[in-house]
Amino acid sequence: MQATAMNVPMVLVPQIFLDEIMEKIESLQSFLSKKLEGNSDLEWIESDRARKIFGVCKKTWQTYRDRRVISFSQFGRKIYIHKNDLNNFMEEHKVKSRR
Repeated sequence: MQATAMNVPMVLVPQIFLDEIMEKIESLQSFLSKKLEGNSDLEWIESDRARKIFGVCKKTWQTYRDRRVISFSQFGRKIYIHKNDLNNFMEEHKVKSRR
């Protein structure tokens, strides 16, 4: 069913409320943009968190590390993965659309 101007419910909103909503949306967009910039690719992620992001089991994640499929840093028993390395891994394994 295709929506037309005739069958779409309309709501009247006073301009002052609409302006307030738009201001809050712009503020939220600005906040999120700054937050994303602040969490740039300089962030290191603990291995277990990275594993959960990928949604793989512990054994598969261990195999990735053993085969050096993804770069990591290790300090004692703690393993960290650079956020940029995760993004690169995802880009390298991206399946392109047919369009």
